[in-house]
Amino acid sequence: MQRELGSFPLTPGVRQKLHSAGFLLVEDIIQVTPEELGREIGITSEEAHDILTLITGATKPTSASGAVPTDPTMHLERVPGHMTLSEMLQEPQQFIVTFSERLDGMLGGGVPLTKITEFCGTPGIGKTQICIQLAVDVQIPECFGGVSGETVYVDTEGTFIVDRVKDIATAAVDHCHQMAAVEAGHNPQDTTETFTLVSILRGIHYFRCRDYVELIAIIHMLPKFLKEHTRVRLVVVDSIASPFRHHFDDYSLRTRVLGHMAQDLSRIANEHLLAVVLTNQMTTKLAAGEGQRSHLVPALGESWGHVAGVRVVLNWEGQQRCALLLKSPSRQQVIVPFQITTGGIRDVCSVSATQRHVTSPTPASVSSKDTSQGPTKRRRLDT
Repeated sequence: MQRELGSFPLTPGVRQKLHSAGFLLVEDIIQVTPEELGREIGITSEEAHDILTLITGATKPTSASGAVPTDPTMHLERVPGHMTLSEMLQEPQQFIVTFSERLDGMLGGGVPLTKITEFCGTPGIGKTQICIQLAVDVQIPECFGGVSGETVYVDTEGTFIVDRVKDIATAAVDHCHQMAAVEAGHNPQDTTETFTLVSILRGIHYFRCRDYVELIAIIHMLPKFLKEHTRVRLVVVDSIASPFRHHFDDYSLRTRVLGHMAQDLSRIANEHLLAVVLTNQMTTKLAAGEGQRSHLVPALGESWGHVAGVRVVLNWEGQQRCALLLKSPSRQQVIVPFQITTGGIRDVCSVSATQRHVTSPTPASVSSKDTSQGPTKRRRLDT
């Protein structure tokens, strides 16, 4: 059986470099010299030698009796996934920016790789717009602080519009070209040739999904697809709730299916060093006691609320779109305003539009507003 390099106890940074260079299996690397490996993935020969020693030492054949030969170097530290806290602190967290400084700041730098991030909200609030923005921004070159990746976009509602991608991509390209023209160390011609509208459109792999069976099938085939498209750094499912909200009366089965799907997506995010972004709809939670108001909460139930490491609720405050960081492993809950322009997601320029820290918020307190007071939804622009 062919063993994947991702199963070895390598740091995430090394795994990403190997993956990007096309080294996926042991057989891909076993005949490579340390000097060749170092040149291919941009590390020193000594570091490459250590990697090859680890891999060749862990793949020694068993004896005729079937026993694994004793190797004094094979200790608990060799177990896949093992890292010291010092190594974890030294590994930089990569993010996909949103082009909204406030939104990025709320998230700690943008949408994080290796994690599941969920954006929840009512129709027209901007969930799809954020997803399209991320699908474009993940392709920003590393020299501009991007991750130079590609996107897998799974559309379950049919709200994906190519014209919006072109608008947002054009704005992103113009922005990066302007940066290259004014900043030292950037060659505007190189940027113009490598980061273009055409390259962005080619870097988005679109899948239309019409029911939960197709969604399960797409997620099941993703690992193979990602091995063939090693630059993918973002998987979007817009939306995760749509295939399960209708024609699915067995709620116990629905919970199990969603649970398995969540495990698969989490494993994909970690093994392929990419971000998984899900959108979710809102549903009305009826009040438990007399005199209590009903309120809006994210759909798919409370158990689903534990799936995403980062959860953001988008809602209206008067005529203003706002984002609430409802759940994060490292950031405090805060509300920030944002706007949707022709060029995509941007900060609100108004002086009065500032972020607010939240004191012990609840889903009820942030989503109980009557959403009908918000602006009327424009035709498929703010989905």
